[in-house]
Amino acid sequence: MGGTVTTPQFAGEAQAVTDGFNLVIDALKLNGLDTIFGVPGIPITDLARKAQAAGMRVISFRHEQSAAYAASIAGFMTGKPGICLTVSAPGFLNGLTALANATTNCFPMILISGSSEREIVDLQQGDYEEMDQLAIAKSFAKAAFRVLHAEDIGVGVARAIRAAVSGRPGGVYLDLPGKLFPQTIDAEIGKNSLIKVVDPAPRQIPAPDAVQRALALLREAKRPLIILGKGAAYAQADADIRALVERTGIPYLPMSMAKGLLPDTHPQCASAARSFVLPEADVVMLVGARLNWLLSHGKGKTWGGKDARAWGGQKFVQIDISSQEADSNVRIDAPVVGDIGSCVAALLAGIDATWPKPQAGWLAAVAERKSKNIAKMAETLAKNPVPMNFHSALAVVRDIVKANPDACLVNEGANALDFTRSIVDMFKPRKRLDVGTWGVMGIGMGFSVAAAVVSGGQVIAIEGDSAFGFSGMEVETICRYDLPVCVVILNNSGVYRGDEKNPTGGRDPAPLAFVKDARYEKLMEAFGGVGVHATTPAELRSAMEEAIRSRRPTLVNAVIDATAGTESGRITSLNPAAKRQ
Repeated sequence: MGGTVTTPQFAGEAQAVTDGFNLVIDALKLNGLDTIFGVPGIPITDLARKAQAAGMRVISFRHEQSAAYAASIAGFMTGKPGICLTVSAPGFLNGLTALANATTNCFPMILISGSSEREIVDLQQGDYEEMDQLAIAKSFAKAAFRVLHAEDIGVGVARAIRAAVSGRPGGVYLDLPGKLFPQTIDAEIGKNSLIKVVDPAPRQIPAPDAVQRALALLREAKRPLIILGKGAAYAQADADIRALVERTGIPYLPMSMAKGLLPDTHPQCASAARSFVLPEADVVMLVGARLNWLLSHGKGKTWGGKDARAWGGQKFVQIDISSQEADSNVRIDAPVVGDIGSCVAALLAGIDATWPKPQAGWLAAVAERKSKNIAKMAETLAKNPVPMNFHSALAVVRDIVKANPDACLVNEGANALDFTRSIVDMFKPRKRLDVGTWGVMGIGMGFSVAAAVVSGGQVIAIEGDSAFGFSGMEVETICRYDLPVCVVILNNSGVYRGDEKNPTGGRDPAPLAFVKDARYEKLMEAFGGVGVHATTPAELRSAMEEAIRSRRPTLVNAVIDATAGTESGRITSLNPAAKRQ
């Protein structure tokens, strides 16, 4: 046990003691949590110092929101809760957006924040950064706990770990008041108070009748479709999921962060025929995917309904660990409740050599639509306009990712997100990390740091210029830790596009316009990294290849046509003004 000290008790006697700092560190290490993302400051500065001294990796950011995003995606990649450490009040609040985003996206993370003393907070006596953080966090986290006594640190950490990863994963808040850390107790008592969590995310076996119901529905289907969500990627049941897809012969549609579970070039992948398969399928099996706005809530014209509220007539099989997810938007005819690995294994056990393949007409129709759309996209990508646009720039990225399938691809923006998702193929699971369910901006640099730290490999971040602005200062963090991150900014000088004008003719720029010809690459150069100004696909390709060869922190300012892009990418209809037009 680290950090014990010896204090005199009586003449000629001494007693080994430990304190709250070391108990927190020992509790994390005991459970295999060896990395902390955070921003040091009162009252957790010494905790960060001592954690590093104890052999933990402490990655210090410039802003708590980026640190918390890093922790959340580390949780997604590893299946263990990512740890974010912040100061009290403002620092805690800065991490709260990422905590809420983790809960919404089912990423396991623990936000640990120092806080003011309870007796002062409760009487509102005006302590330094006074705030009832636990009460605030409860609305945004899967669970929230506070530890007041050193002997309870082991229990607090154990409960936080179990809450973060069990059932449907999510964000957990752990409140540690400042005066907890210097509390001392007998070292042996402290050691015995720590808990190594046993089986924190136990398997949840689906009911046999639920499995049989789902198999019967799939067997009868004439035009079946499988939709893979990021929950399927998180489950790390890759081999069984692939076997399920291939044994059934059913076309599949990967949601954004499920891309690569099977290669996007797999013959059964229906991504290029998405707008065709959704309304035409008669039975749809959801594997770790929710029928939320990303799937038009399972109804409306996307699904063949007559209007936005109409159901298209499909029957649904849904695999999810939460029974409450079923019937959230439309009727689920065959819910299969359990962890995805166990559910998929149970379905596989019922699929033998006699399983009927989908009707040839359905497979042919999907293949025909895919072929047509792929050819159309290839024609677009082959163009070389001046200046570059999203397609010509991303044609380069597509080739680079294909040549480096082990690289993690981080992606955020509006058009930068949508075009990258549809153009750049993924080949391995959990390599595409993006904005997720909320479509939140600002994840880019935090995700990039975490991906590099967790994987130890190359990271490619494709950023809209607007999205990059939320966390751009973290390029200093990338340089400070010398991480192999290549950031590509698709720079069209504005939000959505950079050609918008002030309608009054006044001196102020339009609300969505940025500084024209901004030299973002200079920001990376300022901290010792490599900055490249690219105006052609050849320059972009050369810069990316060199970044991957050298593994140096690199930022490529890829200047594209200011008129490229549309408002909100592919969700323009969510803009109230657009609906009125």
